[in-house]
Amino acid sequence: MIVVDTLLRQRQVDGRPVRVAIVGAGFMGRGLVNQIVNSVPGMQVSVIVARKPEQGVRAFVEAGLDEVREVDSPAALDRAAAAGIAAVTADPTTATRAHCVDVVVDVTGAVEYGARVAVECIAQGKHLVLMNAEVDATVGPELARRAEAAGVVYTGCDGDQPGVQLNLHRFVRGIGLTPLVAGNVKGLQDPYRTPTTQRAFAERWGQDAHMVTSFADGTKISVEQALVANATGMTVHRRGMLGRDHAGHVDELTTRYDVDELRAMGGAVDYVVGARPGPGVYVLATHDDPRQRHYLELYKLGTGPLYSFYAPYHLCHFEVPTTIARAALLGDAAIRPLGAPVVEVVATAKRDLPAGAVLDGLGGYDYYGQAETAATTRRERLLPVGVAEGCVLRDDVKQDATLTYDDVVLPSGRLVDLLRAEQAMMSKGAR
Repeated sequence: MIVVDTLLRQRQVDGRPVRVAIVGAGFMGRGLVNQIVNSVPGMQVSVIVARKPEQGVRAFVEAGLDEVREVDSPAALDRAAAAGIAAVTADPTTATRAHCVDVVVDVTGAVEYGARVAVECIAQGKHLVLMNAEVDATVGPELARRAEAAGVVYTGCDGDQPGVQLNLHRFVRGIGLTPLVAGNVKGLQDPYRTPTTQRAFAERWGQDAHMVTSFADGTKISVEQALVANATGMTVHRRGMLGRDHAGHVDELTTRYDVDELRAMGGAVDYVVGARPGPGVYVLATHDDPRQRHYLELYKLGTGPLYSFYAPYHLCHFEVPTTIARAALLGDAAIRPLGAPVVEVVATAKRDLPAGAVLDGLGGYDYYGQAETAATTRRERLLPVGVAEGCVLRDDVKQDATLTYDDVVLPSGRLVDLLRAEQAMMSKGAR
């Protein structure tokens, strides 16, 4: 989105920066604050929402801002912003109800908390950018419906693999091809990884061990590809996707799929382990015009019927300001669900689980996520990973068994369950 830099420069000249609230001050949140403060003219961080406000202070200080004020009301936040002082708060409503916030960015990765922030954000007429793929995969279609009704932008982010895939998908469609595969390149896939096995890696990079585990055990890749499926209408070949090992270049994947099958499916999301370039993403597409296929061969894309397009990297928080600007200045989403979910992510036991166990969170010791069609998820009453945390098992569950709603007792009073019920009405055609 090259036009974004021009628009932001004008905002800088006009003294009207895009004003941002960042919810979450962990590893990615701190990186995003640094990026906006030091590298994005025409945009400013008005406030950081952190359950421990000192983490928000740390993020600002690391970005070079020494004067930070803790606030506890929208009015106090607006006063701090008017004085040019960065602010932190523990209360998301302080940010969502302040005048000095145009866009809210959720960087938490927490499903229930993220759902509450999203609903409040939409109700207050703020654009919402998600670096929280987990809440998007769980209740994104319903949140997107509410955002559209409210006239605000609901979007995933540039820089994360789903957003990079959607940008590539849009590019490929824009030059006249039909995308049939949207894929993700992974370096490791082991469903039995735990925070214990991943702790050393997490500590080396200053990341959360549970988040790192969700990358390694396949949960995150399933979540990411579900977002792509729901934003394109693509589906999966089978539970867990094909997910083949491939040590070569992604260009070589053009011979690994049945094109007629892909067409009949309406396209598929997938991933490979070990391919080059990594960690990147790819889109495989066809062209029906033989004259244009002649040009594609001239331009070294091969003879078809599948042509390979790829991005060799994803730069996460570095690219999120582009998403913020797209939402605030262009009303454009990087990635959002088209409607009712096409693909869900279901919880599968990582080990033998005893009756009475309270399931832990994503990237933990109890379960990993697998992409599955929404139709199968509904028919078999499969338990989404975003719903699993805090559920109590009714009976013993064997390792690698996919959990169902009948296997668990849900915690009471959760917003995510109410949103899931609303979302189910979309699949039934009630909306």
